[in-house]
Amino acid sequence: MSLIFSLADRLLKWYDRQSDTHTKMPWRGEADPYCIWISEVMLQQTQVATVVDYYRRWLEHFPNVQSLAQANLDEVLKVWEGLGYYTRARNLHRAAQVIVSDYNGEFPQQYNTIKTLPGVGEYTASALSSIAFNQAVPVVDGNVLRVYSRLLCLVDDIRNPKTKLLARAGLQKLIPQDRPGDFNQALMDLGRNVCQPRQPQCHVCPVQELCCAYNRNRTGDFPVKSKAKATPTFQIVVGIIYKDGKVLIQRRPPKGLLGGLWEFPGGKIEAGETPENALIREIREETGLEVEIGSQLTQLKHAYTHFKINLTCFVCEYQSGTARPKASTALRWVKPGELTKFAFPKANQKILPLLTPDK
Repeated sequence: MSLIFSLADRLLKWYDRQSDTHTKMPWRGEADPYCIWISEVMLQQTQVATVVDYYRRWLEHFPNVQSLAQANLDEVLKVWEGLGYYTRARNLHRAAQVIVSDYNGEFPQQYNTIKTLPGVGEYTASALSSIAFNQAVPVVDGNVLRVYSRLLCLVDDIRNPKTKLLARAGLQKLIPQDRPGDFNQALMDLGRNVCQPRQPQCHVCPVQELCCAYNRNRTGDFPVKSKAKATPTFQIVVGIIYKDGKVLIQRRPPKGLLGGLWEFPGGKIEAGETPENALIREIREETGLEVEIGSQLTQLKHAYTHFKINLTCFVCEYQSGTARPKASTALRWVKPGELTKFAFPKANQKILPLLTPDK
């Protein structure tokens, strides 16, 4: 019991002293579950410094769950544009509609109920339950798992889902009943700012004396983590198809990678194909159009979570056919100067500045 009290006590005293950290996070100290929910979703897979501006801009557009539920998906994706992992934005939109329709616009308070909302998993439900509703539910993210692993010299591979369950069960015994949200945020802050993956700042760690890895001079050995699979790279080609001063864009299906975003027609270059031949084939398959391939506009590289792309972009001229959304949910001819009104994936965003409005 003394170890449990000592860990929580040290963590919370340290957390209370981190005024600079709290100031940099506009959601810190927030009582509104909607704001806490937005911040926690944005912080998944995204650095704090990046989230701050997006969080503020989001609340300017959607200050409460009702305004988000009433917005159209295009508007939601546009405000989210550039933050990545767009499934998060689509799920926020869907969940807001569920909260309004099923819970009269009031955020559900129980962990098991929160977890039923679209896109809400164990992490988000735990964060909301503890921070917004003061329930003793531990949060386990990558930062927390690293801290926990070093504290106990945990030999289990943290890529194994069972290890996360083990950590959650262990933290359930440590989390204080009176300040569970602060405890969870303290652990996450500690992992983010002190107990870092490389070169942990052990000299300023508030739980240094309790840390097995530190006391054995083995912080570099933990957490135990198996090697990730090699990241594949795909060759992609897209076309800027001009017709009567406008260019063609298509909207991706709502589910799956980059769902609901707009993009320029194109796709993967198959083995044995030239980029030009691949583009003609892809445009025909996706839109039913015949085009003439013109000059190469640009080449760029972009990395997603599980793969990378090398993208080649060509300027194309419309030749014949009626545009039909064969592989998308919608097609639209748009003036180049109006393309910024639409939400595009990051790779396509890099192309936009290269287009001339008066082509």
